[in-house]
Amino acid sequence: MAVTTDTSTLSTSQAHRPSSLLRGFLEAAERFPERPAIVVDGEEVRYRSLLLRAGQLAAAIDAFEPENSGLGAVLATRSISAYAGILGILGSGKGYVPLNPKFPIERSAKMLSRSGARVLVVDSTGFGQLPNLLRRMAFPLAVLLPDEQNPGDLARQFPEHRFVSANELPDGASCSFVTEAHAGAIAYLLFTSGSTGEPKGVPISHQNVRSYIEEACNHYAVTERDRISQEFDLTFDLSVHDMFVCWERGACLCCVPENSVMMPAKFIRESQLTMWFSVPSIVGLLAKTRLLPVGSLPTLRWSLFCGEPLAASYARLWQQAAPNSVVENLYGPTETTIAITRFRWDNSISPDRCLNGIVPIGWPFDGQSVRVITRDQRPVSNGESGELCLAGSQVTTGYWNDRQKTAEQFVNLPGTGGAMWYRTGDLVEQDPDGCLRYLGRVDHQVKIRGYRVELQEIEGVLREACRTEQVAAVPWPVIDGSAGGIVAFVAGVEDLDVSLVLGRCRLSLPEYMIPRKILQVRDMPLNANGKMDRRALAMRLANDAL
Repeated sequence: MAVTTDTSTLSTSQAHRPSSLLRGFLEAAERFPERPAIVVDGEEVRYRSLLLRAGQLAAAIDAFEPENSGLGAVLATRSISAYAGILGILGSGKGYVPLNPKFPIERSAKMLSRSGARVLVVDSTGFGQLPNLLRRMAFPLAVLLPDEQNPGDLARQFPEHRFVSANELPDGASCSFVTEAHAGAIAYLLFTSGSTGEPKGVPISHQNVRSYIEEACNHYAVTERDRISQEFDLTFDLSVHDMFVCWERGACLCCVPENSVMMPAKFIRESQLTMWFSVPSIVGLLAKTRLLPVGSLPTLRWSLFCGEPLAASYARLWQQAAPNSVVENLYGPTETTIAITRFRWDNSISPDRCLNGIVPIGWPFDGQSVRVITRDQRPVSNGESGELCLAGSQVTTGYWNDRQKTAEQFVNLPGTGGAMWYRTGDLVEQDPDGCLRYLGRVDHQVKIRGYRVELQEIEGVLREACRTEQVAAVPWPVIDGSAGGIVAFVAGVEDLDVSLVLGRCRLSLPEYMIPRKILQVRDMPLNANGKMDRRALAMRLANDAL
């Protein structure tokens, strides 16, 4: 299949336009057409076949989209059609907007409406949600259904929308893919939780994400022989690493089945994965069920964790289970494109660099900048805590159609020459070597009876006292921004001696930081991305108080 470049929408000098996020996949498909590109539910799809499927959708978008909005959405789980849809949208010169069929319909409708995307690719898992979604749309959509031969009576129910079923998709063999992008053109738009309760749009440009992909591929020396995990939902930005670091070098993307997402050890072995990427909570679940024996994951050469603090005990356990792999802790908000700092774990020396039992987040990638500031935006000294700010080629320029929020989080810092910095809201400190150690969130810094308290400090004591990483300190009750005290939640312990734990807390913490109550739970609640759901714990306390 020939790949051509559509330059009809491009202008000025070619030299100043970054490559599209898609370019690496197209080059890999040309070099390795018969190698596996993805494996989903045991079905292997080669690069040649995935390219053809993407070409069909890209051609359909060009032919049927009622208006060129610059974005296309994908309502799908981790399926072959989802991956083809993302590639097809990029191939048509648009950025993609992932929607999760598991999310409440109102949330998905808000995300789609706010994006302004006029084309929607829907796989079989999203098809059942489609009628309820379309009823909430105030503008017409071109709906592509690559998994449906017959869309039923959707056309009759929703005559304002256009539907393209699988048998109506055009031939993708001669599709012209857009392989260059305007400076600042959006590669993908993700919606994260906002403080107001409304989804907050984060647009990431091709230039932002190309900077990350090139850094990651070179650092991890990815080749076509690698087999890379894909566990993250497509609405989680870490999934971008999985897909495009893999496809950049012609490797194989191995999609973790839904029934193995929380317990993936067997999948890792059977799939002979060489690179693993997940949130740290997965380690705790595997350790709890004794599924991480020493040497049990021998094929891994890289083990990456991101998305929440990595406990030192988790890093040690995983390193022992995957002795041939390098364990790295990555850090980066969505606004800074996947990850922007890293710390390499070493069982012999790294524990001494940990604080409160948490692995450092390390140093910034080449070409990226960090600054730790006080409340008045002045730099702090090494060893002092402050808010982490980030700048560089990976940092986006602001939020989607939200000038007020952009002005709050993207700022010029004194003495930095007018550079734009993203305020992360994360509290860190730097050691004399410049290594960043994570302390918690600015919004996890609470006042208890007038005292300012870091919840991470309380949780560090609880981890040691309870001999488990599954702990959470929740301020409760909270009235007018101040908490009356702390309620601790503990999981992963069979026989919890509360009096012993409280005694240990009294040795390390002032009276106002000692938990008023310790509640033992079977499992910590996790959100859709596998992170600990603190809001669910607070809601439990609120419900118990009613």
